[in-house]
Amino acid sequence: MRIARIALTCAVSIVLACAGDGVILSTRTNEDSTPAADPNSGFWAKAQPVYATGDTMGNPVPGHRTEIRSRWSDNNLYLLFVCPYEELYPKPEPVTAKETNKLWNWDVAEAFIGSDYNNIRRYKEFEVSPQGEWVDLDIDRDHPLPEGGWLWNSGFHVKTRIDRNAKIWYGEMQIPWNSIDQRPPKPGNTLRINFYRMQGPPPRKMIAWQPTNARTYHVPESFGTLKLEP
Repeated sequence: MRIARIALTCAVSIVLACAGDGVILSTRTNEDSTPAADPNSGFWAKAQPVYATGDTMGNPVPGHRTEIRSRWSDNNLYLLFVCPYEELYPKPEPVTAKETNKLWNWDVAEAFIGSDYNNIRRYKEFEVSPQGEWVDLDIDRDHPLPEGGWLWNSGFHVKTRIDRNAKIWYGEMQIPWNSIDQRPPKPGNTLRINFYRMQGPPPRKMIAWQPTNARTYHVPESFGTLKLEP
C-alpha cells in the first residue's frame, strides 16, 4: 500500500513538473459548452492554468501576465485567455459577423496549433480580439497558401468580454477537432501549441508562452505541448 502511495505521488509530481515545462494539460468535459469567457464558471473550475509572462525573447512584460486554460470534448478544443492590460488598442468599427484579416495589427490573443509531427511547419493559427473579432489561418511556412491562408475556415467560435475597472479582458475559443487534428481525440493525445498576445498601441507589447527567440511568433520549433487529460 505504501509503495502504491509512493508511486502515485511520483506520478503526480512528474505530471506537475511536465505541466510547468512547456506543457499545458487540457481536461476532458463530457458536455460541450457555449463559450462565455468566464474563468469563474463551473466549466473552467477544473482546468489547470499556464501563464505567459515574457516577450518573444523571454524578457518579462510587467503587468501583462496572461493566464491560459484548456478543456476538451469529443467535438471541440476549448481555450480561455485571461489578459491583463495597461491600455487597449482596438480596431475601429469592429466586425464580428465575419473574420477580420490582419487582426494582429490590434489587440489579440492567439493560439498556434499543429498536429503534424512530421511537418511542424504546417499548423493552424487562431486569433480573437477583446471586441470579439476573430480570424483563423492555415499556415504552411514552406509553401504559403493563397492570401496567407486566411481564406481557410475552421468553423471555430469565440466569446470575449472586457472588465475595464480591473483592466482585464477575457477571450474564449471553441475549436472543432476536425479543423486541427485528423485523429479522434482521446486521453494521452498531444498537440504542438504556443500562445501569444499583441497588446497596446505602438510600441506594441508582445507576450509569448514559449519564447521564440525571434521578433516573430512563427517559429514552430519553439512550440510547447498540449496534452489531453482524462
